Amino acid sequence: MEVERVQYIASNLSKGSETIPSEYIRSEKEQPAITTLHGVMLEVPVIDMRSDGDEENLVRLISEASTEWGIFQVVNHGIPTDVISKLQDVGKQFFELPQEEKEVIAKPAGGSKSIEGYGTTLQKDAEGKKGWVDHLFHILWPPSSVNYRFWPENPPSYREANEEYCSRLRGVSDRLFKYLSLGLGLEENAFKESVGGEELIYLMKINYYPPCPRPDVVLGVPPHTDASSLTILVPNEIQGLQVFKDDYWYDVKYIPNALIVHIGDQIEIVSNGKYKSVLHRTTVNKEKTRMSWPVFLEPPPEKEIGPNRKLVDEEDNGAKYKTKKYKDYIYCKLNKLPQ
Repeated sequence: MEVERVQYIASNLSKGSETIPSEYIRSEKEQPAITTLHGVMLEVPVIDMRSDGDEENLVRLISEASTEWGIFQVVNHGIPTDVISKLQDVGKQFFELPQEEKEVIAKPAGGSKSIEGYGTTLQKDAEGKKGWVDHLFHILWPPSSVNYRFWPENPPSYREANEEYCSRLRGVSDRLFKYLSLGLGLEENAFKESVGGEELIYLMKINYYPPCPRPDVVLGVPPHTDASSLTILVPNEIQGLQVFKDDYWYDVKYIPNALIVHIGDQIEIVSNGKYKSVLHRTTVNKEKTRMSWPVFLEPPPEKEIGPNRKLVDEEDNGAKYKTKKYKDYIYCKLNKLPQ
């Protein structure tokens, strides 16, 4: 095994030991025990997607949540509970496979630009720290972009469960794009077309956060905003998502069977800053494994994205973001270059 997986590290810790590799221990300015506002569970907006004939109110609620929070949860979204359960079951089964079986679909070594495959955080952050997480990336949609080389063959039902979930999720995302557009007075297809239309890429990521003896000093994923247009995710039952709001980090209260929606950087750009990309991070649990299934709705690499001209007010500093290809935006973000 060329890369030491976090799951392997966690399973080989001595029983009762609280000693973990130093590269996972955060500085005090990032440690959850110090930086979390404890005892307060943040209740982000929960939106019922059954319009009951009042679509105007649904548009208003989603627009307000995207403006003030950058994150919200949707219920009655139309994806059956059993479809989500099957997605979670096959993902859990994959990570419970023997290590050598998971390594069969590991990310290619040696400079590959693709992020697809099984892996661990390979790049340390600015402080040289790593996240307490393993993951699996693969594209769900469109079919022309799917590479089944990175889809687990075991469990056998993995493909069926993921394709069924994606089929349902595409309907939900179309509605979200529509409501986001209408919320700013645009044509209903404005946002979706701005970030790729039917060429929009659905990128699945499964996060696997093993139990950690020192959850007070590590992070699963460090603070970040998503480069995507939207991110739509489901977690398992273990708390871990945190959002930065009003100068504090808060645990986010998860509603069972809800989808958590993150506004990503590209929606903030297209909206000219009216909708906000949410700053978030993840924590881990001392005794239980946390998992999450985010799907990133990403523009095609060559897609040029900038503020919608109807949302640019020349009297209010004009366009707040430069128009650039998505691949160039990603390059700048990964290398911490000015946008």
